[in-house]
Amino acid sequence: MANLTDFIVSKVRIKLLEVFLGSPADMFYIRELTRKIDEEINAVRRELIHMNDCGMVKEETRGNRRYYTFNKNYLFHKELMSMIGKTTGLGKAISHSAPKLGHIKFAMISGRFVRHMPRAKDTVDLLLIGEIILPQLSELIREQEAVLGREINYTVMTNEELEYRKTHNDPFIGRILEGSRVMIIGDEEDLVA
Repeated sequence: MANLTDFIVSKVRIKLLEVFLGSPADMFYIRELTRKIDEEINAVRRELIHMNDCGMVKEETRGNRRYYTFNKNYLFHKELMSMIGKTTGLGKAISHSAPKLGHIKFAMISGRFVRHMPRAKDTVDLLLIGEIILPQLSELIREQEAVLGREINYTVMTNEELEYRKTHNDPFIGRILEGSRVMIIGDEEDLVA
């Protein structure tokens, strides 16, 4: 199974990215990050210096503490968010459980869900297309909702239903396909074509 270690060799940097991009609105100080990722403080400092030097994180001093937050203007912010969305949380659960869920042609998570933003009106957090085994999916969704502490709004449909809705300009599917997304399974171009 694909993992961030395929691209990023520093396990400390991977853990830091997961913390920063898992809570994009939060600021963290060094000792807090050290506790969260269970790594040595010097390794965390080294990575934060590197991440700050390349513009990945921003630092701010408050009192005697230096706080760090991920820089939303970093060139690869969107790509890193997508990678974190695929390798953690709901994305990881879907890709890991895919064989148990039936035949999935497309699985996508909304970009707003990955960025921890409120759901847009009349859209979903997760769209699954294919022949899905609903009891297994419901169980997986319940587990992820418990972990996240929030409801996951999802829609399941067959490929035929998706094609019918697209050819008949269904506004619900239109809103979903117009929004940003992270593809877990399937090709994005095939989904929106």
